[in-house]
Amino acid sequence: MAAVTRFRSVVLDCPDPLELARFYAGIVGGSPEDEDPDWVVLRVPGGPLLSFQRAPGHTPPEWPRAERNSQQFHLDFDAGATWEEVDAAHEKVLALGARPLDLEDDIKKDFRVYADPAGHPFCLCRIDES
Repeated sequence: MAAVTRFRSVVLDCPDPLELARFYAGIVGGSPEDEDPDWVVLRVPGGPLLSFQRAPGHTPPEWPRAERNSQQFHLDFDAGATWEEVDAAHEKVLALGARPLDLEDDIKKDFRVYADPAGHPFCLCRIDES
């Protein structure tokens, strides 16, 4: 199928765009471009843009309560092929300000679920490279 457009970015609503851009820069690299306090762009090395838009009154999703305030989307990050690598990524995202949402049964699921500082869910995934 022929493309209609080219993928540009993922945009997250949040109360503080620069704070959230810095959080994700700590996870994926890059430097936030913060000329506008209401719109901050993070150029992810080797990836799509992540953009952050000020949303006054932002209400974070109630994970996993889809019947009331669904997560709408989430971001998945490859955290490594071993649980040791995932554990190291776990410690780093917590130090950056992530909050665990679901760390149970990760061996069966191969991922762990967190909330970023604005409450958006994201996952650290163990990627089996065998």
